[in-house]
Amino acid sequence: MTCAVLTLADIDRTHVAALLGRYGLQLVHVDDGAAIPGSYWGEPEAGLVGATVFARADTPVHSLLHEAAHLIVLPPEKRATVHTDATDSVAEEDAVCVLQSLLGDAIPGVGAARVFADMDAWGYTFRLGSAREYVEQDASDAWRWLHDRGLADAETRELVVP
Repeated sequence: MTCAVLTLADIDRTHVAALLGRYGLQLVHVDDGAAIPGSYWGEPEAGLVGATVFARADTPVHSLLHEAAHLIVLPPEKRATVHTDATDSVAEEDAVCVLQSLLGDAIPGVGAARVFADMDAWGYTFRLGSAREYVEQDASDAWRWLHDRGLADAETRELVVP
């Protein structure tokens, strides 16, 4: 039996807001049932407008982290122009998938293992079959991409938090 995905309601969102704030981002909570501004996939998925990540209580944490990671990898001048779609390239998308797992590890009650499981349940697809296998065995280019931008250490495979 599979568990439901972890949602923002399941964790202390102040930890998420504090982590995003360290990257110059703002988390805005959207009321239950209200439309989520800038949601690429539609509700309840997280949305992006400028340096703001929008989420409701029923927003999956992996979605929130993925969208936040898109903003984190962008320079501030590019963040200002983002609305809904922040993807710049396949290389960026690959790096964002790695980064979202690292962000999960930085939030109490989440962890990379849960992010991987929820990514798989949502339908992410990778050559090796799972998000965990991608990050651990097949993402050397993404690790280097993050390393080159000072967001992760490619050797220790750890998040670099400002």
